[in-house]
Amino acid sequence: MYAMNMADRGLDVNDFCYTDEILDGLEVFLSRERLGTYLVAARENREGAVRLHVWNTAVSAAFYEPLQGLEIALRNAMNRRLGERYGDAWYDNGRAGFDRGALERIANTRAKLARDGHSDDPHRVVAALSFGFWVSLLGPGGRMAAGRRANYEMTLWRPALRGAFPHRAPMTRRQAHRPLNVLRTLRNRIAHHEPIFARNLVADHERILDVAGWISPATRAWIEHHSRVPTVLKHAEGAGDIRF
Repeated sequence: MYAMNMADRGLDVNDFCYTDEILDGLEVFLSRERLGTYLVAARENREGAVRLHVWNTAVSAAFYEPLQGLEIALRNAMNRRLGERYGDAWYDNGRAGFDRGALERIANTRAKLARDGHSDDPHRVVAALSFGFWVSLLGPGGRMAAGRRANYEMTLWRPALRGAFPHRAPMTRRQAHRPLNVLRTLRNRIAHHEPIFARNLVADHERILDVAGWISPATRAWIEHHSRVPTVLKHAEGAGDIRF
C-alpha cells in the first residue's frame, strides 16, 4: 500500500508516466543508495520504488503539522513548569542538575543565536532548543560535569515537569518519556528525508494526539482537526507488493 491518490491537492501520483529514460534519470538524481530501501520493499521494481518514495514524501509532509503542534505545546508546557520552579532562565540554574549533554545543547543554542545576531534572552533560547532536548529532560539524566549522574527524577520531574501533563495524572516520568522518544525518532527521520513507510503510522499519529491530550485536550482537538495524516493514509491504494 503505497501509491497515494492526492486529488484533493491537485496531484495523482498514478497519472505520471514513468518511462525507462525517466527512471534512469531518477535513479541518478535520487541515487541507487537512497532508493535501496524502496527497491527492497517494491521487490526491485524501479517504478514501484519511485512511487513509494513519492508516497513516503507525502506522508512525511502530512506528519510535519501535527508534530509541530505537539512540539510547541510540549515546549511551552515544560518551559512554564521549569520557570515556576527555577526562574525564567531555568537553563542557567545549577539546582536543576542538568547533565553534560543538556548543558552542551544549551550552550550550542546560545552560541548559534549570537552568531545570527540575536540576543539570548529566555524567550529566544527556549524557542530555539530542539525537540530532542525537551524529550531528553524526561529521561533519567546522564553524566554531569563532575562525573556524577544527573537525577532528573528528583530535580526535574517531581518538582516541575510532571505538572506539564495535567490531563494524564498520575503518570510516571518513564510513561511520559517513552512515547515522546518514539516520536523524536519519527521526527528525526522526517527531518532527514528518510523512509518512514514501514512504521505503524496510524499508531504514530495516535501517539501524537495522546501526548497532546495529556498537555491540553483543546490542543489535541485542534491538532486532530487540522491533521492531514488520516486523509493521506485513507487515500492510499494498493499499487504494488511491498515487503516489510
